[in-house]
Amino acid sequence: MASHIVGYPRMGPKRELKFALESFWDGKSSAEDLKKVAADLRSSIWKQMADAGIKYIPSNTFSYYDQVLDTTAMLGAVPARYNWAGGEIAFDTYFSMARGNASVPAMEMTKWFDTNYHFIVPELGPDVNFSYASHKAVDEYKEAKGLGVDTVPVLIGPVSYLLLSKPAKGVEKSFPLLSLLDKILPIYKEVIAELKAAGASWIQFDEPTLVLDLQAHQLEAFTKAYAELESSLSGLNVLTETYFADVPAEAFKTLTALKGVTAFGFDLVRGTQTLDLIKGGFPSGKYLFAGVVDGRNIWANDLAASLNLLQSLEGIVGKDKLVVSTSCSLLHTAVDLVNETKLDDEIKSWLAFAAQKVVEVNALAKALAGHKDEAFFSANAAAQASRKSSPRVTNEAVQKAATALKGSDHRRATNVSARLDAQQKKLNLPVLPTTTIGSFPQTVELRRVRREYKAKKISEEEYVKAIKEEIKKVVVLQEELDIDVLVHGEPERNDMVEYFGEQLSGFAFTANGWVQSYGSRCVKPPIIYGDVSRPNPMTVFWSTTAQSMTKRPMKGMLTGPVTILNWSFVRNDQPRFETCYQIALAIKDEVEDLEKAGITVIQIDEAALREGLPLRKAEHAFYLNWAVHSFRITNVGIQDTTQIHTHMCYSNFNDIIHSIINMDADVITIENSRSDEKLLSVFREGVKYGAGIGPGVYDIHSPRIPSTEEIADRVNKMLAVLDTNILWVNPDCGLKTRKYAEVKPALENMVSAAKAIRTQLASTK
Repeated sequence: MASHIVGYPRMGPKRELKFALESFWDGKSSAEDLKKVAADLRSSIWKQMADAGIKYIPSNTFSYYDQVLDTTAMLGAVPARYNWAGGEIAFDTYFSMARGNASVPAMEMTKWFDTNYHFIVPELGPDVNFSYASHKAVDEYKEAKGLGVDTVPVLIGPVSYLLLSKPAKGVEKSFPLLSLLDKILPIYKEVIAELKAAGASWIQFDEPTLVLDLQAHQLEAFTKAYAELESSLSGLNVLTETYFADVPAEAFKTLTALKGVTAFGFDLVRGTQTLDLIKGGFPSGKYLFAGVVDGRNIWANDLAASLNLLQSLEGIVGKDKLVVSTSCSLLHTAVDLVNETKLDDEIKSWLAFAAQKVVEVNALAKALAGHKDEAFFSANAAAQASRKSSPRVTNEAVQKAATALKGSDHRRATNVSARLDAQQKKLNLPVLPTTTIGSFPQTVELRRVRREYKAKKISEEEYVKAIKEEIKKVVVLQEELDIDVLVHGEPERNDMVEYFGEQLSGFAFTANGWVQSYGSRCVKPPIIYGDVSRPNPMTVFWSTTAQSMTKRPMKGMLTGPVTILNWSFVRNDQPRFETCYQIALAIKDEVEDLEKAGITVIQIDEAALREGLPLRKAEHAFYLNWAVHSFRITNVGIQDTTQIHTHMCYSNFNDIIHSIINMDADVITIENSRSDEKLLSVFREGVKYGAGIGPGVYDIHSPRIPSTEEIADRVNKMLAVLDTNILWVNPDCGLKTRKYAEVKPALENMVSAAKAIRTQLASTK
């Protein structure tokens, strides 16, 4: 009965690790306190898997911050700015790399493949002195063994580690990172030798980069690395694990021929094409770790379908060589359904969080071995059937409306420059108009009001009064600062997706469905279980209330369909784009109601458009096509004089600039201040762009207050490549997480900079 889990969430069922980390960072608890919480979490996870009957239990998938950073520590690849003196890497150096400290900035963070998890990017170059500087993998293996659990230590494979790195500052951009393979393999050999000495019989190398579009020389690096490790690995069973997509044919050939590797793991949920490769030829005598339980979603597995698939694989690889596994680490799903007391029983029966997925994996392994738990399987079949037939899932009217979209391209009738002229006549804005992105600081007091209203401790009347006062404060402040296009500050919103999901049908919400985003930060994605529609207006009351307080234009503030989709757990019984079109229709209703209510500027945020981009180039066009189409659906029906803004984060999107232009928004604001040059280079290279654009002029993620000169300098750089009449001046993101003491002076300087440049432009005319 062979079962395996690729990895497990570290935060704990009630975010215990998050609170322990933040307490330690705030100096309220000791390193020993933090280590104690971590050890308790690890032992409870190992015990839980052992009790569930899992045979191959992972160790070293726990992390205080991030598994790639753990590998950087293991290799002693600490950038010089942290002044590390050598020896075993301790918390101070480790957390400085992750978060920065008073004197030096953190290492860069970026998305882990196409998930919403973020990893710390290694900074490498020819001068890095690698050394074995963190014994975590061996320590955790021994710790589990001391508790009576024999685990499979997990390491990020050497080639994926290098492919996920970047050249450090001052190193040539073209530096070949794979040339460092010979320098890091000796350390991997030391780790392997220690694990062997400690009694390990299996070891798992995660090599997820094998699912990407790799070139021949990159594939050769895998062959070379494992040939070099072969003698160190002798006597061990070695699993090379891949996940998040199917493995391309060439990579499959390379992978299954690796020296010294006895087992191969595949994601068979997102990588269905890998099945054809396995059927076409799997190396005899090797193990297949079949990832049939979805590690990236919260739906219960269709056990009958999985069992069928596993039985067909058994015919190919042999009964004793098939292991039932998860599609990837369970890090990307919520922790335990047991803690959900508010969800109703019907929806709950459709779900499985990490703890339940462990049980599913074992149930499938038992069934394969001829010990099928009939009661468990029939309960699962009943839940699958109820989900298919439930009237809560299907809404005929929504299905019809979404089908009717297929025929049109949904473009506004007039082109953008004519629309901007019509809008300018109505709005009468100065050159270089100033605005902010949407949210204003959420004070302790404000959070308390929302919390008390939710807990029914204050009446609706008291709540509305408090929120109106907050909006009034924000409006007055913006008028005093002389900002041109105002926002209401979003005091009534907890989260840019949850706020809308709570008012749309087809969404469910968890109490503890937290998923790690980075470090101690967790997000709680809504669950889209059924057809989406908008029963009532969602934001019209607050936007019109705010507009009534000022003569200046007040932006309506919505989250776009693609962002709502990408930041939710999405139903898996229809294609993602179908769900996206449904959300787009709901947002379209809201846009039209805002316009009817007299709101002339409406912002539809698509912060996560870039995040949904598939891992392989061949699939990009299809995704971008429906994502951009969904955005256009939301505002196709409005007048030329209504100005549509959108906001985008993480602007590593030079490669998708044509899709962004294709969204056909009137004004796009972009989080840009951390990568100024990257963004402007697109326009320097002659991309024709005629709509309004506001690249962020300062970084709101830092408490630093930028000077007027610094902001003016940024704006002038932008004017060198963008037309005066399309440039907007704004911060790069919402101000929700900042304090008023930082926001006021920063915005004051921003407006002063815009005014100074206006004066300059007028005098040169």
